[in-house]
Amino acid sequence: MHILNIGILAHVDAGKTSLTERLLFETGVIDRLGSVDTGSTQTDTGEIERRRGITIRAAVASFTLGDLRVNLVDTPGHADFVAEVERALDVLDGAVLVLSAVEGVQPHTRVLMKTLRRLRLPTLIFVNKIDRAGAREHELLAEMRRRLSPSCVPITTVEGIGGRAAVTRPLPSLRPAAEVLAERDDDLLELLVEGGEPGAGQVRAALARQCGAGEAYPVLFGSAITGQGVPELLDGIAELLPAVPQPAEGGRPGGPVFAVERGPSGEKAAYVRVREGVLRTREKIGFYRDGTHAYDGRLTALAVAGAPQRRTALAGDIVKVWGVPELRVGDHLGGPGSSGRAHFTPPSLETVVRARVPGEEPRVHAALLALAEQDPLIGTRTVAGGETSVLLYGEVQKEVIGETLAREYGVEAVFEPSRPVYFERPAGTGVALAEIQRRGPNEFMATVGLRVDPAPRGSGVGYRLEVALGSLPLAFHRAIEESVRAALHEGPHGWPVTDVTVTLTRTGYSAPETVAADFRGRTPIVLARALRRAGTIVHEPCHRFEVEVPLETFGPVTAQLAALGGELRDTARRADTWVLGGEIPAAAVHVFERRLPGLSHGEGVWWSEASGDRPVRQGVASGR
Repeated sequence: MHILNIGILAHVDAGKTSLTERLLFETGVIDRLGSVDTGSTQTDTGEIERRRGITIRAAVASFTLGDLRVNLVDTPGHADFVAEVERALDVLDGAVLVLSAVEGVQPHTRVLMKTLRRLRLPTLIFVNKIDRAGAREHELLAEMRRRLSPSCVPITTVEGIGGRAAVTRPLPSLRPAAEVLAERDDDLLELLVEGGEPGAGQVRAALARQCGAGEAYPVLFGSAITGQGVPELLDGIAELLPAVPQPAEGGRPGGPVFAVERGPSGEKAAYVRVREGVLRTREKIGFYRDGTHAYDGRLTALAVAGAPQRRTALAGDIVKVWGVPELRVGDHLGGPGSSGRAHFTPPSLETVVRARVPGEEPRVHAALLALAEQDPLIGTRTVAGGETSVLLYGEVQKEVIGETLAREYGVEAVFEPSRPVYFERPAGTGVALAEIQRRGPNEFMATVGLRVDPAPRGSGVGYRLEVALGSLPLAFHRAIEESVRAALHEGPHGWPVTDVTVTLTRTGYSAPETVAADFRGRTPIVLARALRRAGTIVHEPCHRFEVEVPLETFGPVTAQLAALGGELRDTARRADTWVLGGEIPAAAVHVFERRLPGLSHGEGVWWSEASGDRPVRQGVASGR
């Protein structure tokens, strides 16, 4: 048996979940098609997903093609839930990127494709909705090559596109595909230069090699509703995406946790992609978090996707496991695993969540902490007044969190208006020390000396010792480090501090009076003093943008971009439009999007993605 784990990715409403349903139907897994509109699909199982008609959590379904078992991960298409896509990418062998033949290349499509190209993840492109009015083929292919990749290689075509009778056919000639593939295939190039006609087998083999290497992207047309093009897509999955044989049982298990969910009675289950070895229940397993051993556990039950009769999981399997309550998304079982890198930028919005009913703040906070186990990127933190803030990608995510709190945790929440996430970086080095006073009253019976230094961008928070580990009991060392990390959630300007190294330079205690609470109380005071002496610079998140507008609107559009803090970096004139590129503060993105139709006579096309940060150039509100 060979196994292949693939993801279905798309901009929202491209038909991704409907395509998943059609694949399961065509392969005999289900005997009737579900509908997104009626909430009867296999993979959108949550009450909120069914009611809204959108995918929120990644879901796994399986089907077989001959001796190939395909585990299919249906991921959210809405950009607000990109964190779910983030985690799925780390467990995939390949992907199917779904486009609408009507809407074409949409903003989130470009974000996804850039990530797939960077990862060199083998990818098929399925152009859906060929039966809808307004569907396009040749114009859309040109747009895909311009906006996604010049190596998009069509292998089917459409007759009667834009109507219910639309049907897919093999391309009458393979020469156009061969010309694209010849860029990376010397044999094909030589044949074409000499005027020869490549054979179907030669072109298909070259396509499989380049697709498997993440260099070429086969394009298939079809309709998830009528089923046209789906058999050809199944053939492409089996022939063009790289499956691997499952090894025999043996070896220590290892693999990442990429999703966590809770059942109706509150029990926690997790999804794991087994990378190596064999996973069994009842055996003691070490679990690692951030590269270090965090806890041990024993699985009480497991269910292998596509093989429910199995009692063990092998390398390549996706498995649902129960029995380890400490599990969180991002944990790795069996060993540290590879730390990897983030594929998408972190959330750039923040909202403060309050209990609607006074006195229920602890319940709201506990519920948000539980949600953070499923989605660590919501980044809960406690702000002044005991309220809780969460990080967001967008307003739809906020609405879903509110519904989830009410439905699953029984608490009503009120959300403050979203604001951009600012953060602070140290501008220099700061040192502070507070010692035990031998005379007079002592607020804390502990000596703490700290130094704050800037660290490389993207490094986060580092903690080091310049004192001997044995200079304090381990409980005191742990109290200092935990207090440092907690205190960095709020810097001098009230925003989290990042890209910083904190070094413990001095310690002291008085036995038996000193307790860990003395270090927990003194450490934040010393750290705050060191940060003030180092100075911090507040940074704001930014988006990289591209906007296409009519020629005559260049002036008003660029003036509005400048007024909102945008920087224009690229301009290109086409036949009747300007294409402008640059950077704009994340806080201004939605403002500009609302104003663009009026500035461009309704003809402007906007695309943006989070791209980093820059120092705040105007006054910014305190984070407190």
